[in-house]
Amino acid sequence: MSLPMKSPSMRVFHDPYNRGPERIGNVKLWYIGLAGVVLWLAVATAGAQQTPAEATALEQKGRWAEASQAWKRVVARDPNDAGALASLGVDLAKQQKYSEAAAAYRKALELNPDLPGIQLNLGLAEFKQGHFAAAVPPLQTAYAADPANAQIQTLLGMSYYGARKFALASQTLTPLAKTQPENTELQQILAQSCLWAKNYPCALELFRQLVQRNPDSAEAHILTGEALDGSGRTEEAIPEFEAAAKISSQQPNVLFGLGYLYWKTQQYDRARQEFEKQLTLEPKNAQALAYLGDIEWKDDHPEAALALLKRAAKIDPNLRIAQVDLGAIYLQQKNYGMAKAALLRAVTLAPSLPDVHYQLGRLYRALGDDAAATKELQQAQELHQQLDESLLGKMSPSTAAEAPSNKEEKP
Repeated sequence: MSLPMKSPSMRVFHDPYNRGPERIGNVKLWYIGLAGVVLWLAVATAGAQQTPAEATALEQKGRWAEASQAWKRVVARDPNDAGALASLGVDLAKQQKYSEAAAAYRKALELNPDLPGIQLNLGLAEFKQGHFAAAVPPLQTAYAADPANAQIQTLLGMSYYGARKFALASQTLTPLAKTQPENTELQQILAQSCLWAKNYPCALELFRQLVQRNPDSAEAHILTGEALDGSGRTEEAIPEFEAAAKISSQQPNVLFGLGYLYWKTQQYDRARQEFEKQLTLEPKNAQALAYLGDIEWKDDHPEAALALLKRAAKIDPNLRIAQVDLGAIYLQQKNYGMAKAALLRAVTLAPSLPDVHYQLGRLYRALGDDAAATKELQQAQELHQQLDESLLGKMSPSTAAEAPSNKEEKP
């Protein structure tokens, strides 16, 4: 779960023809009848000879669409004019045609990688499209050429964040945040980057500062709770989620998060209440269904558990807890085929957790395959829990669908 990220407002398009800041414009389409053919030919002939100065004159009048057409004619005459391509990219970007602008910038870069501002323009065009990973390389180049430029540094840090390179995002944004303590959005993005990079001391310090500034921020309490739970301080995380739920029970997943923390500390009755509240707000919340089903299974209500777990697995087949519990219930019911399918699915999702290997060992023993049973039970004994089972792994950031990698990130 993460705070909304706004694109930085940056008037940074550089132009080899020195034509000034960003531009917006519209083009009028003229429909020419047969009687106007001669006039049309005259205009077309004049356009074919259009010069950079004439294209620049159109830009100075704010006629960006017409200017981009003029630059296209200049490029048609000389496809190797890198400056004209870069200028075309600028005009297209002014019309928010970022995909076309990026293509023009890339062609210009191929011809002349030393054009001033071209890397930054390309990075910004990709960023505006939400292509954060594609924005990173040109922005890295731009930042290396101008490390004192705070706008480029901000854009690069936000691109790292959007590309889920959280360790790099925190490294890049930390110096900026120190100089801009009043920039709440920047502080939030940095704190989230620290959290997802599993730098819990950094995350906790920043989140606590945010809570002090705005004690009524449900999201700040949630993120503080995630950081506490991730650092092994689950009991301290619970009051943060309780505070968040009191401030705003409508906050996405706050009730599930509180229920999960109760479940994790074996307060199953309290967990049940929160999962049920979450399902009242969001009937298709697969995780709430799965953990509620797990509680029913623990309370020895297999039929109620089975119904909930099947619903959860239908919504999200990749929920490990649902597959493990389904396998265990099917095994108890001697439905060995269904049990094996669910447990093997669970192994695929999390091969390093011992519980699924224990259930597979029981299954193979019931099937009379003693060798396979011994292997699975021995593996269950040897395995140590390696998968992150903190709340952080259940509540994802909005810029990406999967949990972030734990591998070291390199620029």
